[in-house]
Amino acid sequence: MRNPVNVLATYQVLAQSLIGVAVGIFILKTAQVYLQLRHIPGPLPAAFTNFVRRLWVTAGDLHQKHADLHKKYGTVVRVGPNAVLISQPAAIDKIYGFKAKFIKSEFYDSILPRMKGAKIPDVFATRDEDLHRRMRRPVANLYSVANLLTFEPLLVSTIEYFFSRLDELFTDKPVSFNLCDWLQLFTFDVMGEVTFSKRLGFLERGGDIEDVMENNWNFFKAVAPNTQMPWLDYLWKDNPLVPVSAKRNPLAEFGAARIQERLDLTEGERDKINQKDFLSNFIKEAQKDPSLPQLALQTWTNSNIQAGGDTTSIMASTCLYHLLKNPSTLATLRKEIDEAAKEEASRLHPPIGFPLELIVPETGLVVDGYAIPPGTRVSMNPWAVHREPGLFGDDPDVWRPERWLCGEKQKKAMYNALLTFGAGHRSCLGKNLSYFEVYKVIPSMLQRYDVSCHCTKLDALGLAG
Repeated sequence: MRNPVNVLATYQVLAQSLIGVAVGIFILKTAQVYLQLRHIPGPLPAAFTNFVRRLWVTAGDLHQKHADLHKKYGTVVRVGPNAVLISQPAAIDKIYGFKAKFIKSEFYDSILPRMKGAKIPDVFATRDEDLHRRMRRPVANLYSVANLLTFEPLLVSTIEYFFSRLDELFTDKPVSFNLCDWLQLFTFDVMGEVTFSKRLGFLERGGDIEDVMENNWNFFKAVAPNTQMPWLDYLWKDNPLVPVSAKRNPLAEFGAARIQERLDLTEGERDKINQKDFLSNFIKEAQKDPSLPQLALQTWTNSNIQAGGDTTSIMASTCLYHLLKNPSTLATLRKEIDEAAKEEASRLHPPIGFPLELIVPETGLVVDGYAIPPGTRVSMNPWAVHREPGLFGDDPDVWRPERWLCGEKQKKAMYNALLTFGAGHRSCLGKNLSYFEVYKVIPSMLQRYDVSCHCTKLDALGLAG
């Protein structure tokens, strides 16, 4: 019979050996990852763990943090063990251009919406290039300028209703109110008009409907930190022990309910709605091509609701805020203010203050003299890129729409550096629709009302962060 003490000692030695091997592998792997990017400057703690990046996101000021890092370290900054942040405008085409072979990283898995526990394929977030092409191609023409012009009467009628609500509640009354909140209600109702042929009731109620706006904000606030450490997201959303109800996306459910309402209409009821709205076209495309994913209709509708409301309201609010704070620009640039103010608003406060992360292909990448090896996660934060002084001047944090009234060569270079809606073949489908709304509502509002701003900074409007 073996001595129990010897058996215990043997197990202790074995356990210690296994722990030693595990620690050794961890140290070796950490050193390997650290060494391959050791030539790229950045905060030292971030070189060893992505938890640093997660803390930056949780703090709520990632956009400003990235801009500050570039001011301190330059256009190429190491922000993780295998992550590099870039702000050089010339790198946009290399990374996001139509000919670039970079693929999306696991970053995007965290922002995929879910319904009843199942992932909904997303035109923007999917990492599958073939699926992206199949999902985008059938509906791309719907977002063309020519097609969007057919919605102008709907947009005008919603603007008129928007103004009637402002007249009813605020005009000629000694009150102050948050106009940015109302611009958000307006943009969500516009999305209702163009997508479902009816306003969704946000303006009528003067507030949120079915918690759509609140849930949209809470969704991104919850998933944003996990984009920096996607495995944490997998532990939650792909964990069979977590109930499906905890993984629900109310915004996706809201869209699904609107789709079902349309499908339940009788033929006579369908004849009374606008057959050219987005949902009618989405249904036609889904029926035309049975090879499309089962949730294609849900995907397209969800994209309109999720991206269309917030993105446009942020741009409109930014434009309005700076015009009111800088009345001289409005007076001196009246003839060209629409275009210049729109570009300056999208530059100064892009709706996305997050890095758009991709994986370096086998060919590698060289930016500003730094060689970045294959497999590295690289990204560019629109907020930081839009503040590159080499392109936008020595006052990139200042509202100055006059910077866009320059020579064609300089104007084209600045325009090509805008990442407001992404770049290349993965850029946002709804870009033209957002610009269309801003072009219409801001000039109309300034012509109709004498508006003054009582905020001292943009953050007071709840726009930054």
